[in-house]
Amino acid sequence: MTLPTELQNIFKHKQKSYKMVLVLALLEEMKELGQEKVLFSKVRERFLGALQERERNGQRVDASPSSVASNWSDITINQIHTIIDNPINALSSIIERDIEDQTIGFKPTLLSQWSEKVHVELQQYAERELAAYYQEPNRTWSLREELQHVMDGYLQAKTEQFKSHQLGNMVRRTIPNEISGFSFIHDQLKVQGSVGQGNWATVPWIAIMDNRVTTSTQRGEYIVYLFSEDMSSVYLTFNQGVTEPKNERGKPEAYKYLQHKVDEVRDSLPLTGMNKDDHIHLATGGLGYDYQVSTVAYYRYDRDQLPDDEQLMADLQNVVDNYKQYVEGQMNQEHIPHDETEHNQEDMEAPLVVADELQRIQTYIRQKGFSYPEHLIENFYLSLKTKPFVILAGVSGTGKTKLVKLFAEALGAIASNQQFTLIPVRPDWSDPSDLLGYKDLSGAFRPGPLALVLEEALKPENRRKPYFVCLDEMNLARVEHYFSDVLSVLETQEWRGSRIVTTRLLQPEMLSQEEDRARFGDLHIPDNVYLIGTVNMDETTHPFSKKVLDRANTIEFNYIALDQYPFLEEEDEGLSMYPVSNGFLRSEYLQLVDVYHEQRELVEKVTEKLVRINQILEPIHAHIGFRIRDAVCFYMIYNEQFGLMSEDEAFDHQLLQKLLPRIQGSSISIKRALLLLMKEALGTNFSIDEHMEDASPLYLRQDWSETRYPRSARKLGFMLGRLEEDGFTSYWLS
Repeated sequence: MTLPTELQNIFKHKQKSYKMVLVLALLEEMKELGQEKVLFSKVRERFLGALQERERNGQRVDASPSSVASNWSDITINQIHTIIDNPINALSSIIERDIEDQTIGFKPTLLSQWSEKVHVELQQYAERELAAYYQEPNRTWSLREELQHVMDGYLQAKTEQFKSHQLGNMVRRTIPNEISGFSFIHDQLKVQGSVGQGNWATVPWIAIMDNRVTTSTQRGEYIVYLFSEDMSSVYLTFNQGVTEPKNERGKPEAYKYLQHKVDEVRDSLPLTGMNKDDHIHLATGGLGYDYQVSTVAYYRYDRDQLPDDEQLMADLQNVVDNYKQYVEGQMNQEHIPHDETEHNQEDMEAPLVVADELQRIQTYIRQKGFSYPEHLIENFYLSLKTKPFVILAGVSGTGKTKLVKLFAEALGAIASNQQFTLIPVRPDWSDPSDLLGYKDLSGAFRPGPLALVLEEALKPENRRKPYFVCLDEMNLARVEHYFSDVLSVLETQEWRGSRIVTTRLLQPEMLSQEEDRARFGDLHIPDNVYLIGTVNMDETTHPFSKKVLDRANTIEFNYIALDQYPFLEEEDEGLSMYPVSNGFLRSEYLQLVDVYHEQRELVEKVTEKLVRINQILEPIHAHIGFRIRDAVCFYMIYNEQFGLMSEDEAFDHQLLQKLLPRIQGSSISIKRALLLLMKEALGTNFSIDEHMEDASPLYLRQDWSETRYPRSARKLGFMLGRLEEDGFTSYWLS
């Protein structure tokens, strides 16, 4: 072959026939007119005509793009633009198109070497490659079309049944299998895809992992296609696992570690042609920021401007080459991670898909025959994430204890593996010994039920597992009497390396024997223990002090829809118990300074609301301090990061759970405070003085859904009604 060097390997990489068809169409038009530059419209007609002719003759032909038409015969010349642009872009090193003159031709450097012989040889070369292309088996598979299909169909798929869905099978099996067959994907590379586990993921992905550095997207470095939440784009990224660094180090330190690693890798690899910035936009919630921190480099492909297969293949090979260079460098430096086998039980899903995990939990609970109000599971999760102490309050028989048990069970925490413990509180409990233990007459320490849970959770092999303790009917005894030590110790949480720890729970005089000191001397509340109390508010129980309320989110179960029925759909095979790492639940912030710089705008917006409400609460001595301010801010930050609820919905929960429980009394000032809070909750303006005598127009309304904070407004209406009818009101009256 005497072709110029620039023309000799132009068909080396191909996933479609388009490059060969384009070159043949251009050569035919040049020959017919005897011109070097020809009208682009004529080449476009020849290009489409060649594909339509193959289809008419029953010959093998690339499938027409489903987003345009089902058959080539149905595609018009005006619809061919986006299709033909791909091979033009892929061959931009040899072909140029003049937009002003509407012409197309080979570049001048090639035309200077042009001859009839070059023309004939290039035509023969294109014809041979086209014939060989159609003779190869399975050549109709297209990475571009598969990525396009995912982006075109995923949002609709999320409204359909998850199990055995065709699109899910494509991402999990078809695409990984095809990519695994690419010549540059060597044996040590594992290709894996995910659209979620039991429920559709917010950010589906297809990852390529070298088993020498990682076998999970939770840790290490890997290549991954990440689809944006709105399916407007897909990113091909050189990335890092986020979940394990966060579990090990806590979020602030994990971010520093990941960013340092990003800088290291960028300095050590060429990453030619890739974007090396933090402009990764995948989700409306906090997911995007985590990917911004963890991404080393990326290509971005917009749904309406996907390049052709040749370009996609070239980009992927470039990333694989960089990844290979990185892995070999790691192996040479003997930076081999610890034995991966200890992580076999861990989640292989993409990091930070909290919304999808909560949907799985909710579906699991429904399949067990229990239904809860909208956003209750999200609220329960955010409350635990904010502070590992939550109170579930309400009338008997509403499923408070069952919620704790099933939520824990869905995460793999059950009684038989000691990760779930139910502790029934007795009315005669009067001090911490009933919960933590006591020293008997012989001087030996007799551990209480909570001490035994803490002992188990503190074992090194259990540090990644969440442990749930349900204090059933918590207020049958006075909470301050038996729970005060635990509450005080909870306030001593601090970071120690990558762990959150507290001071010791047991006083030295409790442990006089050497064996007891060895076993319980360092007993504290680790960051993988979650305390949930269930309470009924009636004449048999005790009220809560502000010391308790300050330290807990109080979730109320008083409004029950009896017309909820068991979930009778066929159980999905993916919706069984699924053990998760403790990082899913563990707090990421202990002090506002940990997150203020990152979330300053949201913190200040939330604080402004709290200041306004505090001005209402101060005259009745129910105002809040920094502890509650910080807790509310953390709750709102987590909600935004995980994209679970709107800002108003989340703040509604916090107003109801952290502030309103502090209100009780019978004075005029209590009523004025309730009316001012009602104005905030309704989001409307009305005269406080006009309702001081009769507030019934406010609290007798039937529909609260159109208010700013509907849950809080409804509760305030109830409290106003009790005040007017009984002369006394409290959050806790049922």
